[in-house]
Amino acid sequence: MGRKSENTFREFHRYLGFFLAGIMAVYAISGIVLTFRNTDYMKSEVQVNSTLEANLEGDALGMALRRRGFKADKTEGDVVYFQGGTYNKATGEASYTEKKLPIVLEKMNNLHKMHSGNPFFWLGIFFGIALLFFSISAFFMFRPSAPIYKKGLYFAGAGFLLTIILFFV
Repeated sequence: MGRKSENTFREFHRYLGFFLAGIMAVYAISGIVLTFRNTDYMKSEVQVNSTLEANLEGDALGMALRRRGFKADKTEGDVVYFQGGTYNKATGEASYTEKKLPIVLEKMNNLHKMHSGNPFFWLGIFFGIALLFFSISAFFMFRPSAPIYKKGLYFAGAGFLLTIILFFV
């Protein structure tokens, strides 16, 4: 491989890396935080008062409250009691506690979990393509005859093998 194309890949790799440093930090931090999403780590309780449709029952109430596996504990008159709160069927008033992350971490997680319905979904696609470019361009940064290239291939092989093992664990 010629010196000019090697330098071109290095330049693209370098400047794209600088450009994406901030978003990579966000994805790294939110990825770590998301690892603990099934725990209450770093979460604090927040009291929520909202007005829902009146006369909701069972699954419809759970969907309105955005709670997975919703289950009413008991019903007394018009008041439905569930874990952490109550719902008045007659008025639609709901009062409950939620556990939430600090706002900055919540925003990072929302960015990390972006989907095609989000108006900025194209940023996630761009970021994915950029990461794919990083993984491929690393192989064009050194001459194939260089010792560091061969050593890099061993590390790439080890990383690939670890990925395959993680798929089946």
